Amino acid sequence: MRLTRLYSTMSNDDHWNDKILLLGVTGGVAAYKAADLASRWTQRGAKVRVRMTPSACRFVQPLTFEAVTRQPVTTEIWQPLGTGERPEHIGSGDDADLFVIAPASADHLARLAQGFGDDAVCLTALAWEGPLVICPAMNDRMWRNPAVQANVQLLRDRGATVVDPGVGHLACGSTGPGRLADLDDIDACVTGILGQKELS
Repeated sequence: MRLTRLYSTMSNDDHWNDKILLLGVTGGVAAYKAADLASRWTQRGAKVRVRMTPSACRFVQPLTFEAVTRQPVTTEIWQPLGTGERPEHIGSGDDADLFVIAPASADHLARLAQGFGDDAVCLTALAWEGPLVICPAMNDRMWRNPAVQANVQLLRDRGATVVDPGVGHLACGSTGPGRLADLDDIDACVTGILGQKELS
């Protein structure tokens, strides 16, 4: 289901003031689009803490995210950062409002579903107990694969919000479902969740 304007009634930028978001970026051509999301949210007053997998760092340099968020980027599970005495992957979620993974590759959907913790994104997800938004992006054949669809359903059943990929031209040359959802759709989803948290 596409989420275009699903949360349009909750798009007030006041929901962003002083919010803290975790943004997980996994490997894929769409990783560069995550920098746009991080920039949008930072400009609205949110603090965006980025976690990147080694594969994501091959597509976009961590420095890009540090420049747009003015926050350090976590790329290693043993990175010596944290909140007080707590490890980074645990302490970072103590005061965060939302965890967004965009893009989420087919490999990471499987890792999230099975509870892997061997990179900064998955390890942070294991210790995260708040709202989780997952935005898949991959080849259309991969997206239609029954194993991928089973992982997506499992994550939904566990409470994650999955923003389905869009349909169109893909980097591999194919045309079909699999490209990262429109950034406005992701933005609307995240804004709505933040608004709901304020009302609760």
